[in-house]
Amino acid sequence: MTDKAVTSEGQQEITEQQVVDYLRTHTGFFTDHAYLLNEIKLPHQSGKAISLAERQVHVFREQRDDLQRELADLIDIAKQNDQFFDKSKRLLMNLLEAQSLDEVMIVVEDSVKNDFGLEFCSMLLFGERTEYPVSNVQMVSQLEAEKVLGTLTESKRAVCGRFTDDQLQCLFPDANSEVASAAVIPLRSTETLGMFSLGSKGQDYFESGMGSLFLSYISDTLSRLLPPLLQRERTNPKSESVASLLD
Repeated sequence: MTDKAVTSEGQQEITEQQVVDYLRTHTGFFTDHAYLLNEIKLPHQSGKAISLAERQVHVFREQRDDLQRELADLIDIAKQNDQFFDKSKRLLMNLLEAQSLDEVMIVVEDSVKNDFGLEFCSMLLFGERTEYPVSNVQMVSQLEAEKVLGTLTESKRAVCGRFTDDQLQCLFPDANSEVASAAVIPLRSTETLGMFSLGSKGQDYFESGMGSLFLSYISDTLSRLLPPLLQRERTNPKSESVASLLD
């Protein structure tokens, strides 16, 4: 049917739009003329013409399948969030018990590698080694770090992706050659305390646009725990052994 069909006698027939408008106005039309649903034929992907009723059933099934897939995805996300919450809670509880920088790093490394399955993590603190004589925390002056890391030290959120060799050497001095991608975020209290980083051997693991909820969570927690611990390290550099902390 064309928009303006004309009969052989020259009389103008109704247009397609008039039919559309009529059916929209008279929504019970096919209820009163249900037999037409089986007479109307529509093309199908298989090439076989099907009735309007069959087409509706097919559409409803597709919608049902789409909804089932969306529901399954939501359930998977909910399960992942539950697991993330449990792991994060365990990390927080252990961090609250930490009494030194050494203990903090033991807790964080254990959680990152064993709970979250990442190969590398590093905490770079701004200061002099003589001030904080701890073994497993990287110490460097803020001026030196800024020369290498540039605007990374000024970022207010996690920066994810691939970094230069010099930046990786600064952030991961013991494993820089193995880190293919990383996520980095400053540690801030009243001042910038340092940098916290996670690393992966996979080049695309930390993409530039990926979410960084976990990293921000650790950063916020550490930024609140570090100031009193740093002060304690200055006044009492000798800390007790923490080998049994996670036993």
